[in-house]
Amino acid sequence: MPEEVYSVSDITADIRGSLEDQFTGIWVEGEISNHRLPASGHHYFTLKDSFAQLSCVLFRGSASKLSVPVKDGMQVQVFGNISVYEARGQYQLIAQLLQPKGAGDLQAKFEELKRKLDAEGLFDPSWKKAIPAFPRTIGIVTSPTGAAIRDILHVFARRAPWIRILIQPARVQGEGSAAEIAYGIKLLETSEQIPRPDLILVSRGGGSIEDLWSFNEEIVARAIAECSIPVMSGVGHEIDFTIADFVADRREPTPSAAAENATPDAEALLRHLSMLQDSLDSRLGNSIVHLQRSVLSLKRELDAREPGRRIQSWVQSLDFLGERLENALESRLVEARAEWQSAGRVLDSIRPEREVSRVRERLNYCHEKVSDVAERKLQESRHILDSVGSLLHSLSPEATVKRGFSMTLDEIGNPVTSISAVKSGDRLITKLVDGEIESVVDQTG
Repeated sequence: MPEEVYSVSDITADIRGSLEDQFTGIWVEGEISNHRLPASGHHYFTLKDSFAQLSCVLFRGSASKLSVPVKDGMQVQVFGNISVYEARGQYQLIAQLLQPKGAGDLQAKFEELKRKLDAEGLFDPSWKKAIPAFPRTIGIVTSPTGAAIRDILHVFARRAPWIRILIQPARVQGEGSAAEIAYGIKLLETSEQIPRPDLILVSRGGGSIEDLWSFNEEIVARAIAECSIPVMSGVGHEIDFTIADFVADRREPTPSAAAENATPDAEALLRHLSMLQDSLDSRLGNSIVHLQRSVLSLKRELDAREPGRRIQSWVQSLDFLGERLENALESRLVEARAEWQSAGRVLDSIRPEREVSRVRERLNYCHEKVSDVAERKLQESRHILDSVGSLLHSLSPEATVKRGFSMTLDEIGNPVTSISAVKSGDRLITKLVDGEIESVVDQTG
């Protein structure tokens, strides 16, 4: 009997452990064949070369990170761990990454150029230019026949149809395409035959690392960095990153996203402008009501201070005083007449001729004095009235104008009493003794 007998499970488990310990984190290169994709989302395929083949599985979680589709005949490099599928006793590669053959070399070139340009400061955020919020002209460097330009133009037509679009055709894949992209950026920046754009968009659709390699070339990176116009990149899919993305003033994950964020939303702008108009109308209406109330208040104050009204008030006061004076004189005359009549009766009763003559003289004297006093009071009242009238007339605007002064009114006839009441462009009326002068305010100071 053998010293030790393994069960199938035990030997398979030991083999699996040995393989997993020895072949962890390896790259395997070959051609894909017998690719299967069941409903589970896991990829099953065989890697082969001229002499051997290796079963592989790429589970759904890892497959979701692929940038290229898996298909038979592809020459690929696969990264993963060797394990054993115990149910069949079959060793296999558990794939974690999959890339087209040669992508490793491209990735190395990508990392090398990235380190170089980063050391020069081309990725420094402080060098990046601000993207204009309301560009009037946008230049696009891309293929004129690709899906990217159709997506971009569709977004522009929907969001901002007023923007002028300049399309600079350039190949975005293949030999010489990087030079065409760099030339397109320079041409949009420096050409005198076309309007200078406010923003340049460098774009193409998704693809493999080889497809996007034009945007990883140093000539494109330096053209973007040296451009005085803000440059936005929209290359590939969201998971794709190129050297152009790092150098650009702003990176967007897709061409459509670049178009969205390069333009303002017309509908949102209209809604915002409508809100601003409503707010302005409300504030303007409130200001007009406030100004109307101020005008009415000033008018009432002006009416209360009007010289004509004051003169009328003083005339009424003089009339009232004149009436009181006349009544007083009349009352005094009545009293004097009564006294005279009483004295006459006394004289008639006693008939002293000399006393009568003396009393008559006294009465005549009193009568003259009363007449003189009345006349003097009337003259004084008239003199006061004339003086007040002359004074008020001399203080009136018309008299002030006649003395060589002028009076300035605004367009609706209100006196201008302060420089703060006028502004540049207001129309004014200046009254002089022999006419009026219309003028427009040029400046105040």
